[in-house]
Amino acid sequence: MSENNNPTTPSTDVDAAHEAGVVAQADRFTDPGVPEHKPRLTDTDPQAAKRAERIVAALFGISALGAIGSLVAYFAFPPGGTAETRLSTLLFGLGMAVSLLGIGIAAVHWAKSLMSAHEYVDDRHPIESSPEVREVAITALNQGVADSGIARRGLLKGALVGAMALFPLTIAVPLISSVGGDWNVDKFRHTLWQRGTRLAYDPNGRLIRAADLTIGSVAHVIPDVPAEERLTHHWITEKAKAVVLLVRMNPDDIRSEQRPGGSYDGIVAYSKICTHVGCPVALYEQQTHHLLCPCHQSTFDIADGAKVVFGPAKRPLPQLPITVDDEGYLVAEDDFDQPIGPSYWERLK
Repeated sequence: MSENNNPTTPSTDVDAAHEAGVVAQADRFTDPGVPEHKPRLTDTDPQAAKRAERIVAALFGISALGAIGSLVAYFAFPPGGTAETRLSTLLFGLGMAVSLLGIGIAAVHWAKSLMSAHEYVDDRHPIESSPEVREVAITALNQGVADSGIARRGLLKGALVGAMALFPLTIAVPLISSVGGDWNVDKFRHTLWQRGTRLAYDPNGRLIRAADLTIGSVAHVIPDVPAEERLTHHWITEKAKAVVLLVRMNPDDIRSEQRPGGSYDGIVAYSKICTHVGCPVALYEQQTHHLLCPCHQSTFDIADGAKVVFGPAKRPLPQLPITVDDEGYLVAEDDFDQPIGPSYWERLK
């Protein structure tokens, strides 16, 4: 009775039997080893090997042509207006893509068709190798170089070196050519806004009367300039810095202003350029008075001086001080109270 009531004995016997069965079962399986090597066509047919070599060399040649094409596009189609910049970027990017893709496909085809296809098994060994083992490793590396055929395939070696030498130029040349360019960051301290500049709707340029805005109104705003000036490249560049989001709130909802006296009868105007990385901030939530940047979800409280309440941005949005002129049109009292856009080294506040 005492043996039958002992719950550990049957369990121990079952575990022991199970372990013995697993060991016995494992003993019945042997290491299958490496499967028999099946030679490729390029291993047995010299003509096929030559054909594969020519294909790889051609791919490296295409890569070189792509790199040269991107450099030609960079200098022949310099950025300018919107259309010119789009074309320049497209052609330069296509050249880089062809260059890098040619190198990648050539390397894969070389490895698949010409390099050694034998399977090898390396036994595990201690981390610290003996001098004899290191000598064997060096021998194996040399054997790998020999198997790759790079030493005896001069055409491939030359094509590889040419493609690899030309591709970095697609990155280096634009970087080098930008040295000595326009690095005047003071341009971000000033925009087209100045005292007396009227506010206009973007993009039609219609002037804005304060009386026409109801509480909850939101408008995308640009400086009022002559219609012919809005067609120039200079205007497009300067407009990108001067874009504004205009919001009319109940004056009682304004808890504080980044710039005292910068609003008019509950109407506030802030830069649309996010202070994180410069994305356009334009998603306004009327109930909370929060302004959201769609890129990285930085959130600004318009009722509290556009201060950051969430997200990676570290600075409030610059405020445009506004008032009305004698005809009731909204006008700027001055430029933004601080530089627009993300932070930079020379920025003092």
